[in-house]
Amino acid sequence: MLDRSYVGRALAPLALDVELGRLRLFAKAIGERNPVYFDTEAAKRAGHKAPVCPPTFLFCLNMEAMKAPSPFFDEMGGDLGRLLHAEQSFALQSMAYAGDRLRAENSVQDVFEKKQGALEFIKSKTDIFTSDGAPVAEITMLTVLRNL
Repeated sequence: MLDRSYVGRALAPLALDVELGRLRLFAKAIGERNPVYFDTEAAKRAGHKAPVCPPTFLFCLNMEAMKAPSPFFDEMGGDLGRLLHAEQSFALQSMAYAGDRLRAENSVQDVFEKKQGALEFIKSKTDIFTSDGAPVAEITMLTVLRNL
């Protein structure tokens, strides 16, 4: 059983650097063809200050910075081999761009079970902010631990 005392806990804020080369590779990997995601001049012509960061790239940067698939998972008593990604959503408040330094704040929102404990769920939230504190995105994720 996962330790439910972690509900409400937060990780220390993480710095996320949106590096242009990595952003270009990510855009290519997801099949993005719109040049605003990888071409500086095309992004500026479209009214942006630099190439635009897709929301899913924010998720990838955050996961890499956390060095774990779910906040506190090991400490909560979970077995990574039984962890599945169940759901994810993005709520965007503003754009992030190549060259930005962002701040991610991760927290455990809820831990609950279904099927008499055969499945345990961890709901986590990541709030992304610009370096001056303006909100960029809220990412929620639901992971499931199979206790079969």
